[in-house]
Amino acid sequence: MAELLLKVSGLKVSYGGIKAVKGVDLEVREGELVSLIGSNGAGKTTTMKAITGSLAYEAGDIEYLGKSIKGKGAWDLVREGLAMVPEGRGVFTRMSITENLLMGAYTRKDKAGIAADVERMFGIFPRLRERKDQLAGTMSGGEQQMLAMARALMSRPKVLLLDEPSMGLSPIMVDKIFEVVKNVYDQGVTVLLVEQNARRALQVADRGYVMDSGEITMTGEGRAMLDDPKVREAYLGEAAG
Repeated sequence: MAELLLKVSGLKVSYGGIKAVKGVDLEVREGELVSLIGSNGAGKTTTMKAITGSLAYEAGDIEYLGKSIKGKGAWDLVREGLAMVPEGRGVFTRMSITENLLMGAYTRKDKAGIAADVERMFGIFPRLRERKDQLAGTMSGGEQQMLAMARALMSRPKVLLLDEPSMGLSPIMVDKIFEVVKNVYDQGVTVLLVEQNARRALQVADRGYVMDSGEITMTGEGRAMLDDPKVREAYLGEAAG
């Protein structure tokens, strides 16, 4: 069995007395693409923020490479191989595409390797090469999403966390983003994907988790979950029966 890279156990997170995450357990093994689906407000993004060290949690534990990462800052975790593409993309709008990519490699010192990876990103995302000197803030939402993913990959992560990569994008751009997600996964990057588009998320996933009201309510193989009547009715907009 593949190495367990990420293990979340009994995770609890509250915002001002409101319990947003209520004892979540999940695992991600090396080489997997795991999707976490659920309606808006289910606690998916909160879970991701806790995993990446940008949000404190009150109970439970998160282990990465077999060790607890509680109390570690997001910058430390990027250095150790956990990189997140946040909801809303978060590109540096007044920097060029190339400058954004270089920011993704801020933890690295290998100049030749960084330069090679910039070229590799341009190979994965040809649209970025065409606009490499353009300011990120002048790009479309889909192009910014590609840039945010490429920037995260510049850190050479062991686990790439994607938070709602298709949010606010046109159907054509959603197709392109999921093509890229599959491409990145096929190149051997382990992926944890949070996504409201349950159908697309489960189509590409090895395994899936369903989150509702701060709790994991279901888990299984991605394709099998697509055929589950409860998932179809609640998240795919299909009537049961």
